[in-house]
Amino acid sequence: MFRPILTLLCACTLLGGLCWPGGAAARSATARIERVTSAVATLDGVRVDLHWPAGAAHGELRLRADRMQAPSLGYDFRQLDWQCALRRDGDDWRCAGPLRGRGEVMQLAVSFASGAIEGSLSQGHSRVDLRRDPVTPDLTRINLVDIPLAWTQAVLAKAWSEGRITGGRADAALSIVAPADQPLRITGPVAVRGAGFDTPDGSIAGEGIGARLDVDALFDTPTRVAVDGQLQGGEMLFGTTYVSLQQRPVEVRVEAVGDDDGWRLPRIAWNDRGILEAKGSAAFGADAALRALDMQLRSPDLAPLAGAYLGGWLGLAGLSDMAMTGAADAHVALRDGELQQALLQLHDADFDDARGRFAFRGVDGDVRFSAGVPVESALRWEGGAVYGLALGPAGLSFRSAGGALALSAPVKVPVLGGTLRVDHMQLRPPSAGQATDLRFGLALDGLDVAQLSDALGWPEFTGELSGTIPEARYANDRVEFDGGLSMQLFGGEVSVGQLSMERPFGVLPTLSADIAFDDIDLLALTGAFDFGSISGKLDGRIADLRLVNWQPVAFNARLRTDRHPGVRQRISQRAVQDLTSVGNASFVGSLQAQLIGFFDDFGYSRIGIGCTLADEVCTMDGLGSVGEGFIIVRGSGLPRLTVVGYNRRVDWPTLVERLAAVGSGDVAPVVD
Repeated sequence: MFRPILTLLCACTLLGGLCWPGGAAARSATARIERVTSAVATLDGVRVDLHWPAGAAHGELRLRADRMQAPSLGYDFRQLDWQCALRRDGDDWRCAGPLRGRGEVMQLAVSFASGAIEGSLSQGHSRVDLRRDPVTPDLTRINLVDIPLAWTQAVLAKAWSEGRITGGRADAALSIVAPADQPLRITGPVAVRGAGFDTPDGSIAGEGIGARLDVDALFDTPTRVAVDGQLQGGEMLFGTTYVSLQQRPVEVRVEAVGDDDGWRLPRIAWNDRGILEAKGSAAFGADAALRALDMQLRSPDLAPLAGAYLGGWLGLAGLSDMAMTGAADAHVALRDGELQQALLQLHDADFDDARGRFAFRGVDGDVRFSAGVPVESALRWEGGAVYGLALGPAGLSFRSAGGALALSAPVKVPVLGGTLRVDHMQLRPPSAGQATDLRFGLALDGLDVAQLSDALGWPEFTGELSGTIPEARYANDRVEFDGGLSMQLFGGEVSVGQLSMERPFGVLPTLSADIAFDDIDLLALTGAFDFGSISGKLDGRIADLRLVNWQPVAFNARLRTDRHPGVRQRISQRAVQDLTSVGNASFVGSLQAQLIGFFDDFGYSRIGIGCTLADEVCTMDGLGSVGEGFIIVRGSGLPRLTVVGYNRRVDWPTLVERLAAVGSGDVAPVVD
């Protein structure tokens, strides 16, 4: 209850001044005072009891107050009780003893010497010393020694009702000026160690903060506060902005003006040398919501910026491991919580995602955003990669007006021996309750599938990848694509449609699509996968495909051979063996089964297999049923060979292991 040290000391010394003049002559006296008022505090229900036995070396003084209030500082306390031994030395008086209230005990000592009033309030190692001189009656000097910051909670609540002090200690040498009918003013240096704070919802927090600051606070209407000095390490969180100062000193200057409508910060200056320099202004509503912001920022070295200031934003986007180099300048202006202007200038910057999802080198230029009049900007890079796919140099031209940022011309980027073309792009940041809205159109022309296979670690496919996505939309961390992509692959065509992505660069990215196969040359396909040898044409579809973190978790796949005049349909003994090892199949066919070891390949009329994946289980089927099994290969001619699968429910991880073993050649042909 005695956390408001400053107010309590002023109040107790005021009460002491009421008793000293008449206390020496009276052997016993009692005074009741309805109210005592000073510039700092008001006390109600005051009672003063003095008892000094004749011939005793000291007397006993007791001061009690039903209530003590300091509205300018936010304090309101009840049932104060101070008992002390009163001593006299000439004209000097001193009284020291315990101060109680609501079960808490502190030690208070007050003295009157040569017209000056001195007081000292202590608890453990914490102490508050006070002095008032008669020549400057409106000035009170207070020294704080190793006090818990929690003692200042009431002062903080006046400025920030949601803020809670969670730790830390402080020293200070403060001057309190409280002239009659004038606002209270507090000035002086403050040193803080291990400070901590938070809000009930956890959106704002700090821990381990050190500081040496000069404070100038005027408790008027409006309240004015200026803080100038140096932060010395610590961590802070403001919404999604996480600041880690480590043990670095940061120069700060903040001027604030507050009233019932909130706080205006007409001056903010922040200098974390070599990492971030910022200056500007801000305004917050009574609910602590950001209403306006105008900041100029500069980072001469982007390398430490990510860990020091961008960790929260990058973590939200799933980019917490991104490395950056180069330099940057920025300007941000918000009004009524909405973005009005923004500028980002990059100087020879590199960006590299540690998980290999993207990299850009030699990024230079600027991007400008305007909610009003049109502005132009341009950005370029020397090279880069996306998911291991190398990107050539490119330049982007932008135009922004009316709250949207758009490409002013299509962009062509060399990639995989072909071209990636961005036909259009428009970005609208969050505004008026609407989420971020990004729209763009893409085209791929002549990408070399062999280079793509090498970059992604696939078998040695050949062909070309082309396609057009006339419109893609990004909102709520989800990308949906109109149109589709097509690949000329293994003499046939692979088409991708119904494509969408969630959290493309975030945690657990998810992709959904439908894939169709048409007239794929099975001889080229099985050769690429080292899957025996099958000749013929393959059609099929993988519907409702869903990848999470690029691993399949659901799909409905159906693959069937397609008869073409003049195209042989043969399957090798090795391919039969590989099919049986993957699908737990077996041979069917009396005499032909006995003679199978004498033949290298066999004719077939149709091949078909299906898999519906859900909950890591693949439900298998084929061309039709044979008893409890399903036909995978329907034979043709002599010897007639039919392959039947009997396990309709296959563990997906096990099936993947079998496929990998077949693809690596670890399965040897065995004929019973």
